[in-house]
Amino acid sequence: MSLLDRFSLAGKVAVVTGASSGLGVAFARGLAEAGADLVLGARRADRLEDTRRTVEAMGRRALCVPTDVAKPADCQALVDAAMAEFGQVDVLVNNAGIGTAVPATRETPEEFAQVIDVNLNGCYWMAQACGRVMQPGSSIVNISSILGLTTAGLPQAAYSASKAGLIGLTRDLAQQWGARKGIRVNALAPGFFASEMTETYRPGYLDAMIHRVPLARMGDPDELTTAVVFLASAAGGYVTGQTLAVDGGTTIT
Repeated sequence: MSLLDRFSLAGKVAVVTGASSGLGVAFARGLAEAGADLVLGARRADRLEDTRRTVEAMGRRALCVPTDVAKPADCQALVDAAMAEFGQVDVLVNNAGIGTAVPATRETPEEFAQVIDVNLNGCYWMAQACGRVMQPGSSIVNISSILGLTTAGLPQAAYSASKAGLIGLTRDLAQQWGARKGIRVNALAPGFFASEMTETYRPGYLDAMIHRVPLARMGDPDELTTAVVFLASAAGGYVTGQTLAVDGGTTIT
């Protein structure tokens, strides 16, 4: 196998949650370009169809499964549908997530619990369902955040806690499933990338944060997608239990 061949996902089936918009669409497109067929999960079924057409335009197969990852039964149903359609699941990109920016003295129990249910619990239910059917050589990529490692000037207790918890979950699943199942589990910690969540930030917030980024710019989604492909493919075959910050250097400031 040549060096570049190690990045190929030909013959693989990848599950992407949160695949109806933003980075989820970019991940699906990148995995398809690397050769994978896709199983796409999200709550917004109508927008999933747009992602499906993008994947199929690249010559790959795609299956859409409306999924609320906060519901374990939905996660299992997605994996069941993937196995019925493709007979295998080789890659999971745990991308579904929500965010809030609520001061800690005003955040309600319901608001806090909703973020944890999607961002942390949902990743666990998806990993659990995929881990039951994945074969040796499979890979799980959890999309955490630099807010699991540092702060960024907004009141985001629930979001930060969920993303820090996801880093811990990544380590534990990696040690549980490495030798026993041959499944690698890693996390990405994106820095400042445009997404639906960043669209809700107050005007000027992102511009004000750029001073913390040694590369002095926001990230391009393709720069994060290439990291996903690296961790999903044989190119990252000796990498597990790690959190890779793709943040332009923000976490060193």
